[in-house]
Amino acid sequence: MKRVFDLIVSSLGLLILSPLLLVLAIWVKCDSPGPIFYRQLRVGRGNQDFWLFKFRSMQVEADKTGLITIGGHDPRVTRSGYYIRKYKLDELPQLINVFRGDMSLVGPRPEVRKYVNLYTSEQLKVLQVRPGITDPASIRYRNENELLAQVPDPEKYYREVIMPDKLKINLKYIANISFKNDLQIILHTFFAILK
Repeated sequence: MKRVFDLIVSSLGLLILSPLLLVLAIWVKCDSPGPIFYRQLRVGRGNQDFWLFKFRSMQVEADKTGLITIGGHDPRVTRSGYYIRKYKLDELPQLINVFRGDMSLVGPRPEVRKYVNLYTSEQLKVLQVRPGITDPASIRYRNENELLAQVPDPEKYYREVIMPDKLKINLKYIANISFKNDLQIILHTFFAILK
């Protein structure tokens, strides 16, 4: 049921949103040099790597100076990137990942290998399901960049505070996974973006 829902919504979403996707692609391309899409290797179900798609919102090779975005005005973020990140529009190309089966609409957000290598055996259970575009932890930490901007060592704070709490939230989600819960999470995500 979950996979069928993902296929239907992702295909309809890509079709219906295609004019918006085209406008965003042109904006990203005209705003700064570099590709339209940003691809990053993430860890998915079964501990398998896959390429996650986003609209590029940062200068080319910005991830080489750090994987964590800090604050609302990280200097690596492009002008268009500021707005598409603010309204989570950079995430829309992940509908391609959902359509391909790499991801689900709802599921634990996929992490980079660097952080997955730090997971405990209990935390690795989040890799038993497809990662998602949204999850309960994403809603709770929708202002993660601002939180990280307030601490002296953002990398350490992410590893020791935010990441373990996100994993705890997502393990609870997995233990109570249901179609009804997924629909509620999608609705909560939508309203969280509008705030």
